[in-house]
Amino acid sequence: MPTEPGTGTAALTADARTATWSFEAIGTAWQIDTAEPVAALTRAAIDELIEVFEGTWSRFRSDSVVTAAARSAGRFDCGADAPALFSLYRRLGDVTGGAVSPFVGDALDALGYDADYSFRPHGTAGPAPREDEVGRLDGTILTTVRQVTIDVGAAGKGYLVDRVAGLLRAAGHASFTVDASGDLLHAGDPIRVALEHPFDPTLAIGVTTLRSGALCASASNRRAWGSGLHHVIDGRTGRPTSTVVATWATAPDAALADGAATALFFTSPAELSSTLGIDGLRMFSDGTAERSVGFDAELFR
Repeated sequence: MPTEPGTGTAALTADARTATWSFEAIGTAWQIDTAEPVAALTRAAIDELIEVFEGTWSRFRSDSVVTAAARSAGRFDCGADAPALFSLYRRLGDVTGGAVSPFVGDALDALGYDADYSFRPHGTAGPAPREDEVGRLDGTILTTVRQVTIDVGAAGKGYLVDRVAGLLRAAGHASFTVDASGDLLHAGDPIRVALEHPFDPTLAIGVTTLRSGALCASASNRRAWGSGLHHVIDGRTGRPTSTVVATWATAPDAALADGAATALFFTSPAELSSTLGIDGLRMFSDGTAERSVGFDAELFR
């Protein structure tokens, strides 16, 4: 389930950590820092969790549930994560006027970001259908009336970070950092986090302090394959965004922070703060930045 590579955050300091576990999952690099090593049984549980998640939500796997839904209408068991994920997408869709949608997969395919990684546009990228045009979700069961390509890239990685953190907590880890290439969930003493410059990954536009909670970032240049073509799609048009180039959002959990980072491409940090209670920062293509009052960061310009 490929996603964008490291998107905009880097931990600068940490509290007393002695163990680091690094691995690849859902197409990107993960790092888990803990005070004590993660036991083999917990690692196995995390591996299984990720496998089940990919087996349901990856549009890049031929055996996934969403790939089956893209082939034909029908009845699909999307698993226990479906109600929470669809509920989050409804909230994000409401605050962005439909710009954030889990049904942008067909547009991404048409633009070339398809299961074969062709990166060659083909067909017409149109608006994402509304959920009621696709079918209905009853519990874990999605019943569709048409073929539809689901893509949960706007919030799915953050959601999975939360699920991984839940397994760490269940195993007794009270202090940890889960870093899924730009989606951070931290518990323990505060850490300083650099906000990576979207035009130069060797630079930062600022630094923020992350206490217990999540900080997620997104940048349009991190999965780009042609002039104006990248992975941040406006569900209202089926086209990539053009004005905002990078975003950061903080929230109690990574799913909401990840989704909010996507929403910031379409709505202001002030609006996001007033509607969802989420603080954020976004950077425009001209280099200017905008943030909500509660987004605490030292910006370097």
